[in-house]
Amino acid sequence: MHFHAFAKTPSKHCVNKVQWLQIHRSKTTAPKNFRDYESVRKTYKIQVPQRFNFAKDVLEQWEAKEKTGERASLPAFWWVTGSGKELRWTFEELGFYSRKLANVLSQACGLKRGDRVFLVLPRVPEWWLVNVACMRTGTVLIPGTSQLTARDVRHRLQTSGAKCVIADESLAPLLDTVASDCPSLSTKLLVSRKALDGWRNLTELMRIVSDDHVAVDTRCDEPMTIFFTSGTTGSPKMTQHSHCSYGLGLTVNGRFWLDLTEEDIFWNTSDTGWAKSAWSSVFAPWIQGACVFAHHMPRFDTSTILKTLSTYPITTFCTAPTAYRMLVQDDISKFMFQALEHCLCAGEPINPEVMAKWKVLTGLDIYEGYGQTETVLIAGTFKGMKIKPGSFGKASPGYDVQVVDEDGCVVAQGQEGDLGIRVKPERPFSLFTEYTGEPERTAECFRGDFYLTGDRGVMDDEGYLWFIGRADDVILSAGYRIGPFEVENALIEHPAVAESAVVSSPDPVRGEVVKAFVVLTSDFKSNNHQDLIQELQKHVKTVTAPYKYPRKIEFVDHLPKTVSGKIRRVELRKKEWGLETS
Repeated sequence: MHFHAFAKTPSKHCVNKVQWLQIHRSKTTAPKNFRDYESVRKTYKIQVPQRFNFAKDVLEQWEAKEKTGERASLPAFWWVTGSGKELRWTFEELGFYSRKLANVLSQACGLKRGDRVFLVLPRVPEWWLVNVACMRTGTVLIPGTSQLTARDVRHRLQTSGAKCVIADESLAPLLDTVASDCPSLSTKLLVSRKALDGWRNLTELMRIVSDDHVAVDTRCDEPMTIFFTSGTTGSPKMTQHSHCSYGLGLTVNGRFWLDLTEEDIFWNTSDTGWAKSAWSSVFAPWIQGACVFAHHMPRFDTSTILKTLSTYPITTFCTAPTAYRMLVQDDISKFMFQALEHCLCAGEPINPEVMAKWKVLTGLDIYEGYGQTETVLIAGTFKGMKIKPGSFGKASPGYDVQVVDEDGCVVAQGQEGDLGIRVKPERPFSLFTEYTGEPERTAECFRGDFYLTGDRGVMDDEGYLWFIGRADDVILSAGYRIGPFEVENALIEHPAVAESAVVSSPDPVRGEVVKAFVVLTSDFKSNNHQDLIQELQKHVKTVTAPYKYPRKIEFVDHLPKTVSGKIRRVELRKKEWGLETS
């Protein structure tokens, strides 16, 4: 990979690990920004201004505090490669480079407010700069993952009408194969030291433009970003967010769920194409003035994660449940996490067994959060709250979350239903604006007074929410409703199971039955598979209701997953039912 020619030597504001440990407060697991969940729930209220721009109204404010010594002496952004190279920026340096990049977009590329920019980069500093530069210029950012195929990219460019694409040399050839099919595309920017025909070099352009740029005075409800989100049917939807929905709405994540301060160093491992990166690698930490830590890490690797957590003074860590499942199988005992005090997960439910193992190995709880691209944090386990393994906590202070029936009426506690966010009489500002260009698909998300998340769940008598499954993941077998997660929880408790995915499978008598795809731990891979199937079935019957046991089990080397680590049950289900997968 190339190193970033415009990177400066870490400034005097930045500190090394020893200095940080000397000036930092003692480790604590107590809330830093609030007294308890109930008090936040009662008092949380954000006044939404008519005009708002995150770069101007948040980042420039931290830059000003930094200059007057009102902010802790930590970098705003700390990026490492794992090969000895690293980069650290203050908010002032972040502002300097993002203003230059903003001028590249508006001057060199001729982009106007409202134009759309398609960004496909791995975890490199330019990804963060493009995020900020698009906010500054009022252009609409469309992030994408590097795992997209040519068909995926063509669909996104044609549907969005993006005028500019930003990529590195590894993805440029793929983009070139579809560019001629995308008439709106006028500019291709390359993040590389090399020259490439038909592409303008971003690094070279940043060298020659001015660092003087005034952020556009955007309306709070003006489009800021679009994420393509896949459903179970139809093509991916363009989920549009405004400048305030993420820029202000993610305050609830940064201040309360992550509980960050300007003295924290926060590492979120999400891929840059996933909305969770916007949540936790941009908005939530920088709202709080915390340091965003990033590791280039092209592929997930447990030893890299553990080594990084023990080498750098990371206080707060968030990753996917799948990652925790892999980490607890590694030898954590040889690592010491001197600064780590708050661990979180999101993306899919986490197995209680994994939470328990992590606590034994590190002494730290894992705080689960629940949300989706269309929202900010919907519900979570907050510091100071009793953790109920298997539950993803209580409603976020920003939302009124309820379980509703098919008529949109709130059901009794303990009764299963659809998870919904109340949108009447007042729609939360932190909800997505629309599925752009698809009013019918937007309308389908609402029932009565509620926005439906598409998930099934239960609320207990203490207000804790429990995940049953995606509405389309729930298995109906011989009249019983079975959520895949509870079966997976039972399986993971058996020492033979590294991870599993449970879906429906056709059955001539019961209509459909529970089938488990199981990845075995190394100690059990050579065991007799038929004996192991019977053992696992017996185990599930003893752990949960017997009717939920998997009547079919298939052993696999790995499970299909999204780039963000979520298990693609839809792919397994389509395979079982003989449907075409995509």
